[in-house]
Amino acid sequence: MTNDKLVVDHVIDPEVQRSSNWGRREFVKGVAALAGSAGLIGYDIKPAAAEPPPETSRIRIVDTPAICVAPQYVAEELLRLEGFRQIEYVPQGDNPTPSILLSAGRADITMAGATALVPALDREEPIVVLAGVHGGCYELFGNERVRSIRELKGKSIPVWGLGGDDHVYVSSMLAYVGINPRTDVKWVATGTFNAPMQHFVDGKVDAFLGFPPQPQKIRAQKVGHVIVNTAQDRPWSQHFCCMVAGNKEFVRQHPIASRRALRAILKSAQICAQDPERAARYIVNKGYEANYDIALEVVKEVPYDAWRTLNPEDTLRFYALRLHEVGMIKSTPQKLIAQGTDWRFLNELKKELKA
Repeated sequence: MTNDKLVVDHVIDPEVQRSSNWGRREFVKGVAALAGSAGLIGYDIKPAAAEPPPETSRIRIVDTPAICVAPQYVAEELLRLEGFRQIEYVPQGDNPTPSILLSAGRADITMAGATALVPALDREEPIVVLAGVHGGCYELFGNERVRSIRELKGKSIPVWGLGGDDHVYVSSMLAYVGINPRTDVKWVATGTFNAPMQHFVDGKVDAFLGFPPQPQKIRAQKVGHVIVNTAQDRPWSQHFCCMVAGNKEFVRQHPIASRRALRAILKSAQICAQDPERAARYIVNKGYEANYDIALEVVKEVPYDAWRTLNPEDTLRFYALRLHEVGMIKSTPQKLIAQGTDWRFLNELKKELKA
């Protein structure tokens, strides 16, 4: 993955441009084709042009190794159309969740796992949740000793880091079936994104929660078996996996920029849903994933049109209840939603985009 992407109207070499399957021109032409033939409802740059320009021409988004957040990468050219001239993808680094960079003021707006956002809101970190984007992308794998979530009791589970997306997500699953994640399992904090998967492949642990492209790679290696597919299995399939959050001060000071950035991400989610081949080519050409077949499998499998139908408030309430029950957060769901969300832009954009 290419981690450091500071994009400021860079000059593209003509030979590279001709050989690329997705240059800037091809992207814009593809969007136009989607708008006309594939029904990208609501795609029209005229409303954006008629609005006041963004208060800032710079936007910083977290570059995370999980490629299920493809819409925020596909959004790059749409962000340009929205008036952003400086688009920076800030490497997530060793931080186990993108929300850490939001809280620190190192990113302005980004997609992040819903479950990790809940503890961040409970800690009253300066972030605000703006929308949900897509449903199930995580898959929980087990070895021969584990056939269900309940059989995880007493077992070892690797995670990127305690408090990270994978740790909190599995904790919510355990809480849902009556297992206390603080006392009833052994967590193995590995410190890097791919180390948990390698621990599972090497047989050092009993289960593993994968983010794309990890589940696709695990299945290809025929290691273990799927216990939960969050795109298919209830109740997880009824809630968002990834949501859009912003730094609270950035959103307060730049409401027009925040709305425009959110619009670009939601439109890009629809591109992923309606033209996965084009989206997969884009994220491969940009260096977010090396293997086109894996990228295409991810984009085809993740329900990127869920932002139109699922309720983001229900998602936060569901996970907050689970985590509150086992003492991982102190706040009630009502308090978290009241203090840590702002659905104004989403509600406006749903009307604009006819969702």
